[in-house]
Amino acid sequence: MTPPTSAQAIGRFGPYELDVRSGEVRKLGIRLKLGEQPLRILILLTEHPGELVTREELRLRLWSHDTFVDFDRSLNSAVQRLRETLSDTADKARWIETVPRRGYRFVGAVEWSSPNGSAPAKVATILSTDEPVEPPLAELPAPSVPASRFGRLWLAAVVVLLLATAAILRIVQGNRTVPPAAHIRSLAVIPLSNLSGDPSQDYFADGMTDDLITALAKNRSLRVVSRTSAMQYKGINRPLRDIARELGVDGILEGSIERSTNRVHMTVQLIYAPTDTHVWAESYDRDETQAYSLPEELSQTVAKEVKAATSPAPAPRYINPEAHDAYLRGRYIWFQSDPVQSLEYFQKAIQLQPDYAAAWGGAADAYLVRAVGGECPMSEVAAKAEAAARKAVELDGSLPDGHRSLGAWYFFGAWDIPRAEAEIKRSIELDDGVSETHHLYSYLLFATNRREESLQEQKRATELDPFLRNWGLGVEYIQLRQFDAAINDLQLRAQVLPGDLGTHGALSYAYRERGLRAQAEQELEKALTIAGRPGAAQAVHLAFERGGPKAVDDWSLDDLKARTGYVSPLEYAKAYAVLGDKDETMKYLEECYRTRAPRLIMVQNEPLFDFLHSDPRYHALLKKIGLQFVP
Repeated sequence: MTPPTSAQAIGRFGPYELDVRSGEVRKLGIRLKLGEQPLRILILLTEHPGELVTREELRLRLWSHDTFVDFDRSLNSAVQRLRETLSDTADKARWIETVPRRGYRFVGAVEWSSPNGSAPAKVATILSTDEPVEPPLAELPAPSVPASRFGRLWLAAVVVLLLATAAILRIVQGNRTVPPAAHIRSLAVIPLSNLSGDPSQDYFADGMTDDLITALAKNRSLRVVSRTSAMQYKGINRPLRDIARELGVDGILEGSIERSTNRVHMTVQLIYAPTDTHVWAESYDRDETQAYSLPEELSQTVAKEVKAATSPAPAPRYINPEAHDAYLRGRYIWFQSDPVQSLEYFQKAIQLQPDYAAAWGGAADAYLVRAVGGECPMSEVAAKAEAAARKAVELDGSLPDGHRSLGAWYFFGAWDIPRAEAEIKRSIELDDGVSETHHLYSYLLFATNRREESLQEQKRATELDPFLRNWGLGVEYIQLRQFDAAINDLQLRAQVLPGDLGTHGALSYAYRERGLRAQAEQELEKALTIAGRPGAAQAVHLAFERGGPKAVDDWSLDDLKARTGYVSPLEYAKAYAVLGDKDETMKYLEECYRTRAPRLIMVQNEPLFDFLHSDPRYHALLKKIGLQFVP
């Protein structure tokens, strides 16, 4: 493979992404901490994948001629730090292979690209501001003539002095004089352990974990790993240093919670992961009526410990313990993708405490997601979704989730883009660290033809929570008609989460639009199998063997017609679009307009409908919706 050109600045290998311009390495969108020399080595190796880069070349390229260091020791240490960051080992090299006494070789496949065509930064100019580089042990150049006895003694004294100086610098810069907490700028909250002995209380432990993550994320100077990413480590007994490295953080907050009759006991501790150093610990005993405020109280304490700028603590509000319990149950079920049952608990919370703003926001989302997801017509939930979203904002205008819920209603329910954008922006102003809000905003931006902005918002959403929508960035590339980029991204994410239905469904879509129908059929089989429909997966396989892509497309339409219950007219429009039937596609798109199918607002996002661009009926439809046509 040839080295990247001047217009290529993004290198992707496995789940990793190397941004040469900014000097950042990310794993599935999460930024990893990497020092200057390891970063330079990675760039140099990935510029020439499969080729041997000698130790001498590394010395000439990365260490200036007037820098006198213990080169072998410094290089070995830098490569070891790089391997740790990439979860690689020397004996079973996945990325960096050691060629004994000669150098190193990058053995992975690297794909170079550039999102905007700007030139990559030069290797020699990239500096890391995240990690202080430990001063290497200094050495003097060898004398060109034999030294006298006095000279040798003098040289030995100087070396001893330099060694002592380096040691002192390490002590001054290390943890002996600087508290480990001062180095914590990113944090992961490991799910609180449920010590009640009752598995049915898991919802309470998870809910309090979620509240704690939300409260901590309000501190803008502290990067907090998202709930979805952190929840992967629930009940996992692994070294904290390994977890921190995988999540790209330098601090871990872990603990346990136990709820007994009218009492809550929580124990937490803060760990500086690179050295596995205990920073701080505390136990809390609260009456159940005070449990609601525990996450906020704890977040303020942690922020002070790590010297992060704290946001003003919200004014104390009384929350009925039973209402709070119902809300936590509803949110626990929500994250299990069951909006109907979650709504029951949100409604219970509202009945117990009518002024509970968060519960109203949860109810609004539960109503709306059923229509947006195609489970019911919008007419069934429209009035209730709008009323609940407005009530959430009315009760607490400082609640970011309420504004996001109202923004979602304006976008999907009312097709009122200006008001939707105002509410979404307000939610982001209140809390910029919520992946869901940026994902929603990316939809709106694409619908209004601000496509580059849309891509940046989806990248932000993925960076904040790469596992919430494993398919999110891939679908964005599909909407941008960048099918190769979509396939590359979705393939990587399918390796990480092989059982994710949305990822395989999106990958099938991308392959189909790229004209790779055999691969599309294989991914469709996987998606149907994951969805619990092995019989349908087998039917697709047999159809493809008998009649190729056309037979699969016909089967998909027949399968749609065979469904019981509500089916969105948008699904029929897509099925007929795949078959290339303009009249039937327009018929069902018009039906979408008459029934206010929520996703019709995103009709221009769909490559399937590109074949309608010359049809005046399509232009008339866009005008009725309030959209401007852009080819």
